[in-house]
Amino acid sequence: MPSVYDSARLAAGYAFDRPPVHERILRAARLDGPADRALDVGCGAGRSTAALAPYARRVVGLEPAPAMLAHRRTVAPDASFVVGAAERLPFAGGTFELVTAAGSLNYTDLPLALAEIARVLTGDGRFVLYDFSSGRSAALADWFAAFEQRFPSSAGWKPLSPRTLPLPAAGMRLLGHDDVETHLPMSLDAYLRYVLSGSNVDSAIRRGDCDAAEAEDWCRRTLTPVFAHGDVTVVFPGYVATISHAAG
Repeated sequence: MPSVYDSARLAAGYAFDRPPVHERILRAARLDGPADRALDVGCGAGRSTAALAPYARRVVGLEPAPAMLAHRRTVAPDASFVVGAAERLPFAGGTFELVTAAGSLNYTDLPLALAEIARVLTGDGRFVLYDFSSGRSAALADWFAAFEQRFPSSAGWKPLSPRTLPLPAAGMRLLGHDDVETHLPMSLDAYLRYVLSGSNVDSAIRRGDCDAAEAEDWCRRTLTPVFAHGDVTVVFPGYVATISHAAG
C-alpha cells in the first residue's frame, strides 16, 4: 500500500511551509555536543534533519517515502539522505552517537524499530524521541474543530507514549522525559500555509473531496475572522524523551 507521504505536494509543504518547531524542542533535550554522527529516523522533507546541525558534525536523514526528499538539498544542504525503513536501518552497528525520531515511530512496527535504533546507536549514545501536536490556541479552538471535521486525519498513525515504550526488550532505558510547549506568533498567511501543508488536507485533495484551490479558499475564508486583529500566538504542545542503552 502506498504511503500517505508519497506526495510531491506534501513534500513541498513540509519543506517550506512548516514553522520552526523542531529547533525549539531539541533545545529542551539538553544534548551534549557535538556528536560525530547523528541519524534522523523518518526525516520527512528534512526539516528535522536540518535542526540537528548544531548537535552533530555529520547528519544522515532516513525516510521511507522517496517523494518526501525532493527538496532535501535546499532544506538541509549539508546532510546526507537515505531512503529506508526504521525497521531495517541500512547501517552497521554502533554507527551513530545520536539518533532522533520526530513523530515518525508512530507509523512503524515499534519493537522492530527500537531494536534497530539500539543496534546502530553507540554504547554511550543517546536516542532522542520527540513529537508535537498541531498548532492551535484558544482563539483557534472552534476553527480547528471545524477544520478537523472538514479534513479528517489520515490513517496509519498510532499513539505513542515514551513512558510505556517496550525499551527493555530493545536493551534501552528512559533517561528523561519533558513536556514542552512552543509558542510562535503567526500571521494569517503563515498559518494558512502551515495548515494547508498537512497530510489530512493532501489526502482530501488526492481522494477528490476537493481540489487545492477549494481547500485554500475554505481555510482562508474561515481563518480570516480569527486573524482580524493581526498575528495570533500559536501553541505547539509536545514532548522530548532521552533514551540510552540500558547499561549506558
